[in-house]
Amino acid sequence: MEILTMVQTSHLWLFGLMVLGVIVLPGLDMAFVVASALTGGRRAGLAAVAGVVAGGVVHVLMATLGIGIVLRLYPVAFNAMLLAGALYIAWIGWSLWRGAAALGEVSQGPRLTIAQTFWRGTLTCLMNPKAYVFMLAIFPQFMRTEYGTLGLQAVMMALIIASTQTGVYGAMAWGAGGLQDWLRNNPRSQIQIGRAVGALLIVAALWTGWQGWRLNA
Repeated sequence: MEILTMVQTSHLWLFGLMVLGVIVLPGLDMAFVVASALTGGRRAGLAAVAGVVAGGVVHVLMATLGIGIVLRLYPVAFNAMLLAGALYIAWIGWSLWRGAAALGEVSQGPRLTIAQTFWRGTLTCLMNPKAYVFMLAIFPQFMRTEYGTLGLQAVMMALIIASTQTGVYGAMAWGAGGLQDWLRNNPRSQIQIGRAVGALLIVAALWTGWQGWRLNA
C-alpha cells in the first residue's frame, strides 16, 4: 500500500509539473485574463481567471467522459470548434485594437459586468485548442485503474489544474489590474498597450487555431 501511494504521489507531481508547463506558455487564456485586467481592473481580471478555471473543470469532465475523443474522431466538428474559438478571440483583439484610444476608450465606455467577463473567460477556455491538445494527448496517460476510481482521479487532477490556473493567471490579473490607474494618467501609453494587447489576442488566436487544425489534419 505504501509503495502504491508513493507511485501515485509521484504520478500527480509529474502531472502538476506538466500542467504548470502548459499554463505558463502564452496563449488565449493568458491573453484574455491580461486584457480583462487592463480594461476592467483587478476585479475583472480575477473574474476572467474564475471563468478560465470553470472552463478547465469542464475540460476535465469532457476528458473523463470521453467527449474529447469523440470530437477527435469527427474532424469536421473539432475543426469547426477550433475555428469558432480562434475567430472569437481574434474579434475581441480587433475590437480592442481599433478603438480610437484603445484602453483609454474602453475604460471610459460601458464595461462588461463581472458575470459577463466570467462567462467570456469560460468560453475562451472551452474554445482554446491548446487545452484540447493537452486533454487528448496527455491527460488520459495519467488515468490508471490501479490508482482507484477514475472519478476520484479526475477530481484530484481537476484540483491541480484549477490551483495552477488560479496561481499563474491570478498573479497576472493582479499585476495587470494594478496598472490601470497609471494608464489613466498616461494616454499615449494607453493606446500603445491597448493595441499591443489587441495584437497579442489576434496573434494568439491565429497561432493556436492553426496549430490545433494542423494537429487534427
